[in-house]
Amino acid sequence: MAKENPAQRFMRATGKLRAVFGPANRSSIVHEMTEQNRQLLAQREAETQQWETIHRPDGSTYVVPRNPDDQSLR
Repeated sequence: MAKENPAQRFMRATGKLRAVFGPANRSSIVHEMTEQNRQLLAQREAETQQWETIHRPDGSTYVVPRNPDDQSLR
């Protein structure tokens, strides 16, 4: 058996608590990305590049399009 990473040890140690408070995904987190996941990640990164976060003086933030005329990803 391969050595468990910290997340796997945590999941094993908290098994009874999770039975009471709710399930958690126990699938492997140590695997290669598939080509489909790489494409999806690239698409999501491209989508986030079209927006800009504006910070107001009161500390609140809001998101606006970087280029209002660009409709490629909307």
